[in-house]
Amino acid sequence: MGSIAINVEHLSKEYRLGVINHGTLAEDLRHRFKRWRGKPDGQQLLTAAEPAVAHEPRLREGRFYALEDVSLDIEQGASVGVIGANGAGKSTLLKILSRITVPTSGRVRVKGRLATLLEVGTGFHPELTGRENIYLNGAILGMTHQEVRRNFDEIVDFADIDQFIDTPVKRYSSGMYVRLAFAVAAHLEPEILIVDEVLAVGDLNFQKKCFGRMDKVGREGRTVIFVSHNLPAVGRLCPKSLLLEDGRLVAHSNTVDVIATYVKRGLTEAPADLTFDQPLVEGKCGKIRRISLENSKGQVAGSVELTEPFYVSVEYDIVEPVEKLTVSIEVHLDELQMTIISLSDTELEPQRLETRKPGRYKARVRIPDRILNTGVYHIRSGMVRGKEIVDVIESPSFQIEDHLQITDIVGFSRKSSINALQLPWTVERLGTP
Repeated sequence: MGSIAINVEHLSKEYRLGVINHGTLAEDLRHRFKRWRGKPDGQQLLTAAEPAVAHEPRLREGRFYALEDVSLDIEQGASVGVIGANGAGKSTLLKILSRITVPTSGRVRVKGRLATLLEVGTGFHPELTGRENIYLNGAILGMTHQEVRRNFDEIVDFADIDQFIDTPVKRYSSGMYVRLAFAVAAHLEPEILIVDEVLAVGDLNFQKKCFGRMDKVGREGRTVIFVSHNLPAVGRLCPKSLLLEDGRLVAHSNTVDVIATYVKRGLTEAPADLTFDQPLVEGKCGKIRRISLENSKGQVAGSVELTEPFYVSVEYDIVEPVEKLTVSIEVHLDELQMTIISLSDTELEPQRLETRKPGRYKARVRIPDRILNTGVYHIRSGMVRGKEIVDVIESPSFQIEDHLQITDIVGFSRKSSINALQLPWTVERLGTP
């Protein structure tokens, strides 16, 4: 394979919707009897007459194609991002590369030891302590007993769980789980490290350590495959990326171009008013429930005028008395360049950081006119308590338009700049030349 770390040739993975049998004759008879009586059966094969036809062309003759004819090469030492909408086939591709599942057709060749972090706490036994699970998970990932012992102190320090190292992991929070899982995988020192979207759990310091570790892995000449919906993070860590859509590889190039393709294909478009119904994460004090973008008239809008201000509103729930809570927004251009970051409360009145009672709150920020240039922007909103990330939401996309028709007036379009500030100019006649 030469300098190629991962070679994928015509890879496809299909699933038959439904089941052939349930493992026992009694279960088979029970489900057959259900269908005979005309009652709904969740194990029944989907047909073209059922709602799943909306998934065409990935659903054909009762078979769902999670991946279809994917071919690519990843060089040794490369850091590659994998992006795409939910259901695009990202996790399926990673599971095949990690040998968790086998492809229906095609071939994958991997050169070097591979470590994966796809699920929080994968391979952990809930009844074992953190110490015991480090040795168990290290063995599952391919580490020798000596390697685990040599890196044990670094793993515990990285995960920041030294006080609970001899506590059964069933008592760990989700954040402690992912910290320990990532710490073990990161210290495997593999030739190839695959990381799925698990870094959203954890506080700011832990995320900083994770990204620092992944940077270090890349600088050491090892291969990193990073899957995330956090496109700025992908742009920071990965010079190259690949884009999956409906199980097919549609782009594999430098990250800036791939993300631009992602945006142009409309895969990141979202309405200007979003409501979030996900349940509250255990151990968290609050949750973002709604984000909306409003024009200068206070109307929800997906596009705003360059010469007019606009507003971003964030509604959130607090379920317990909390202090030092702040809400922030980030405005990104093409998902890579952060143009605005603003924090509620602390920038205006620090005394607002005092204890806040449970309830629903609404934070609203005014963005002045002519701050941003024309283009498509994306908003990310977050809740932070001190250094702890409570919630992060990828929220609306919107467009800033220029109805002044500068092209018609002065003969050229506005230059490519993030800002559109109107700076004070003076013009005076100094005399004849």
